Amino acid sequence: MKFGIDSGHNCPPDTGARGIKVEDNLTLDVGNRVIAKLRALGHEVVVCKPSSARTVTESLSKRCSTANASRVDIYVSIHFNAFNRQANGTEVFATSENGRKIAKPVLDEIVKLGFFNRGVKSGSHLYVLKNTNMPAILVECCFIDSQKDMNLFNPETMANAIVKGLTGKLPSAPVPPVQDEEDNVDETILRLQKALNRFKITDRNGKVLVEDGFIGANTKSATEKFQTIVGVQATGVADTTTWNAINLILAKRIIRPNHAGGAVVRYLQYRLGVDNDGVYGPQTEVAVKNFQKQNGLDADGIIGPASWQKLIG
Repeated sequence: MKFGIDSGHNCPPDTGARGIKVEDNLTLDVGNRVIAKLRALGHEVVVCKPSSARTVTESLSKRCSTANASRVDIYVSIHFNAFNRQANGTEVFATSENGRKIAKPVLDEIVKLGFFNRGVKSGSHLYVLKNTNMPAILVECCFIDSQKDMNLFNPETMANAIVKGLTGKLPSAPVPPVQDEEDNVDETILRLQKALNRFKITDRNGKVLVEDGFIGANTKSATEKFQTIVGVQATGVADTTTWNAINLILAKRIIRPNHAGGAVVRYLQYRLGVDNDGVYGPQTEVAVKNFQKQNGLDADGIIGPASWQKLIG
C-alpha cells in the first residue's frame, strides 16, 4: 500500500493553530511517527508536506499535487483542532464512501485512547480532500486549546492509533520517528529528479517525478528509462556514467549532421521519435528539420541554442 502522509501546516505562511500547545509542532511529531511506523510495516510512504510556499493556497495545492503525481492509494492529512477552550474530542473528515470507510477505524482507534467521539464528518469544504484523486481523510486528532485533551494526548499513542486504524496492525518493535524529511533531502537525488523532468523523462506510469529528493520506485524507473535511452547499463541507479550523460546533455553543445555524438544524439533521437543509434544520420536530420519548422526555427538541421531551448529550456 502506498500512503500519502501530510503533516498539516508547517509551511509558512501556512501555519496552524495555537492553544496550550502549537499545532505545527504536534502535527509534525505525530506525522513523522506515522511515517516511520507505516514504513516499518512495509508500506511505501510519500511525504506530502511541502518545504515552501508563497501562499496558503499554494501550500495546499502542492500537497495535493504530490499525492496525485505519486499516485498514492490513500491520502492522510493530520491536524489538531482549536476553538473555545471548552470543545474537545476527535473528528475525521472524508468526502467519499471509500474515504469514510478509511476514516471510521482511524476514529475508533483514537477514541479508544479516551478522546470524545465527534464522528466522521463531511470534508467537502476542505481543499486537500476536494483536490486529491484517491480516497482521502483529514484527521483532527484533538483540541490543542482543551486542557482535557492535552492531558490525554501523547504523540506515540496517537500515531499508533492512526496506523492501527489505517492498517489494522502495528510494528512488532518500537520504531523511532523519522526526522523531518525536509532536513534529510538528498540534493543529488533532487538534482537527478529535476534533470529527468527537464528532459521529459517520465516514470513507469508516464508521470513527471515529484522533486522531493528521495529515491523511490518512480525515480528509479525514470532513471532506468533514461539509461536505456542514452545507451548505458539500465540499473535504475544514477552512477558516474549516467551523470556524465546528463551533464553532456545539459551542456547544450552544438550538434550537426553526421555527428557521432553517442548519448547526446541518442537523447535527441528519442525526443524526435527516430531510432536512437547515437549517429546523426539522414533520418535524424529530417526529424530535426521538421522539429525546427514546427517550432518556428531555422530548419538548418543544427541543434544550437534555440533548438536546445525548445527541447529542454
